[in-house]
Amino acid sequence: MAGINEILVLILIITGIIILPRVFRPQQTSGKRKTSLAQNLKQMSVKIRIAVCLSLIYPFAAALFLKPWTSGLNFFLLTGILPVIIIWSAIWIISGIKNAPK
Repeated sequence: MAGINEILVLILIITGIIILPRVFRPQQTSGKRKTSLAQNLKQMSVKIRIAVCLSLIYPFAAALFLKPWTSGLNFFLLTGILPVIIIWSAIWIISGIKNAPK
């Protein structure tokens, strides 16, 4: 009987065979100029930069305060991770509504 490690390795190999050719496929140039990650980071507003930093700091601070590795993992997920996910989801939805074609 195969162990969990062998099963995980097989899943990793299969997903690599399926996903990697799609990732490294040459892109068709459609007239749009592709911007690099560095250019996108330079164009970020101060509000978004602060939000990204806070969304990284808040779960770490919650983890240090709640110590989920000893007990209370569910409480940490509800108070440390879920608020970040909800806030970023709301920002994503609101920006989609603002930028929707009319």
